[in-house]
Amino acid sequence: MTAIADRLHQLRLQLQKASYAYYVLDNPIMEDAVYDQLYRQLQDLEAVYPDLITPDSPTQRVGEKPAQEFPSVQHQIPLYSLENAFNLDELRQWQARWQRLAPDATAHYVCELKIDGSAIALTYEQGLLIRGVTRGDGQTGEDITPNIRTIRSIPLRLALDNPPPRLEIRGEVFLPLTEFSRLNREREINGDPPFANPRNAAAGTLRQLDARIVSQRRLQFFAYTLHCPDGEPSITHQWQALAYLSQSGFLVNPHTELCPDLQRVADYYADWQGARQRLEYLTDGVVVKINAYSLQASLGFTQKFPRWAIALKYPAEEAPTVVRAIEVNVGRTGAVTPLAIMEPVQLAGTTVQRATLHNQDRIRDLDIRVGDTVIIRKAGEIIPEVVRVMTELRPSGTTPFQMPQHCPACGSPLVRPVAEAVTRCINSSCPAILQGSIIHWASRNALDIQGLGEKVVMALLENQLIASIADLYTLQVDPLLSLDRFAQKSAEKLINAIQASQQQPWARVLFGLGIRHVGQVNAKLLAQQFPTVEQLSQAKVSALAGVYGIGAEIAQSVYDWFRNPANQHLISELQRLGFNLSQAESGESPPRHVHPLAGKTLVLTGTLPNLKRQQAQALIEQVGGKVTGSVSKKTDYVVAGEAAGSKLEKAEKLKIPLLSEAELLAMLGEY
Repeated sequence: MTAIADRLHQLRLQLQKASYAYYVLDNPIMEDAVYDQLYRQLQDLEAVYPDLITPDSPTQRVGEKPAQEFPSVQHQIPLYSLENAFNLDELRQWQARWQRLAPDATAHYVCELKIDGSAIALTYEQGLLIRGVTRGDGQTGEDITPNIRTIRSIPLRLALDNPPPRLEIRGEVFLPLTEFSRLNREREINGDPPFANPRNAAAGTLRQLDARIVSQRRLQFFAYTLHCPDGEPSITHQWQALAYLSQSGFLVNPHTELCPDLQRVADYYADWQGARQRLEYLTDGVVVKINAYSLQASLGFTQKFPRWAIALKYPAEEAPTVVRAIEVNVGRTGAVTPLAIMEPVQLAGTTVQRATLHNQDRIRDLDIRVGDTVIIRKAGEIIPEVVRVMTELRPSGTTPFQMPQHCPACGSPLVRPVAEAVTRCINSSCPAILQGSIIHWASRNALDIQGLGEKVVMALLENQLIASIADLYTLQVDPLLSLDRFAQKSAEKLINAIQASQQQPWARVLFGLGIRHVGQVNAKLLAQQFPTVEQLSQAKVSALAGVYGIGAEIAQSVYDWFRNPANQHLISELQRLGFNLSQAESGESPPRHVHPLAGKTLVLTGTLPNLKRQQAQALIEQVGGKVTGSVSKKTDYVVAGEAAGSKLEKAEKLKIPLLSEAELLAMLGEY
């Protein structure tokens, strides 16, 4: 048993180091395949010896059962909010106020980017994470420890040889922008309303009762403050605290700066006002802290704020415009989304003319009407949203907007399901739903039918050449020639692309079916667990929900979809057409339209001019490539940036092709 315990300890240590290098340092030290094998060894040993499982084991990040509720927890140390300054004059006034309380003191300042996320407090005892709590009202928060454990940049055990008996860490949970975009694309595909902005998405994710959902959303965490009740005599300044947090295994924002005076603080603020647009997360200002703990202690707190820190906020980019119309759009799942059509206005470098109003509740809360002057901004600098209505400029004779009672596409009565904010058309024959379903079916990540875009789908439906997904596969060249923009060659090309899509694997077909809540990742999970359409269609809700990553809501949606007669008929038609509705076996022909980087192994080294390493990796993985941390004979390409080191030398020695960032982007565009 001693030998087994030692082996478990070594496995955990290796995996924790690899996870730290990957998620915190962004510098992988272990290939994915090696990590997966070691992780499986750890899982297998813990399954045989469950008494030896420890809370800090990498296998314990995600629990199996959803929480019933989040208990309230009293913060041992209150989480104060920060006083805001909105310009440099107010920053100087803040300095003058604290100097009146400590007239003989001089101060250096630590500047940190103010992350637009959700503040949390972490408690470690003997180096082990025991609790994660939301900020709440600053005095009391919610215990969300199971969700906190899923965040890979939060260590389950501190990377310290002699951790203090108790340590409290404060920081910000946030959603990276690429992940925010991915989630909203998936929600759009599934017919769900998009998240308004990354901050709300992060906050909502933290309060999910099912930690498996939290794990899928890839939250990140920056640590910025520590409290050691028993004292840590070696740490006397905030700048030292940040270094200590980094040594402990936390991700600390790399753009902090120690400033000798207020002028350098002003320069830092000005430097990042434009540069922040290139970051992978949102920041709405700069947090300025007095560096010395002794001066912090002597200044103390007001009833609301610490006197030794302030948030210097950037002005939000907002613009007024006039609402010319409110329209509704019917998505492929029948979700009816209201849209404000506005006078075009420049916002964050783009022209904005449309903004989602989400649902009837949002319209009611805004009391938005045609003719209103509204203030809009880009939520998270990405999605245009209406912030408020300037009712004082409202013209006379306006009337409140009401959602239509009937579908604008088919005339069927609209319904609003109980406990949902979204109004829906439930007519499965609705042309808008059919159009959206076919567009989704043909999309790149589904059946990937090149040439079958929105305009072509609309033309096929309007000319009654198709009435279902299955009808695509009986199309002939001659009828296409009657449509605009089609000649003999282009018609043949489209027919060939449609027929080729029948070779796509089961997981892609499943995703293409457009089952509500089933995105790419969930489709792959379901296809692996249920290798044939017969198995999936006959699965009970409990069996579906038992698949790792598939919750009760997704399971019920899949179960209901296969109980619909129209959907059953579609599956029968696809089977008749010869579709691959089972997990691909070895020897089957691969799907056509394979990306040049699909199946290739790439290594990233050095600093790229524009892309962060995580962004480059995400782009490569989206087209089927793989990124590893070390160069070997199996490496297909090495992407080299500035200050590339030993990996570049090894690649040159092995004569592995090298790519610049521009060459990589050019290859990524070959799809």
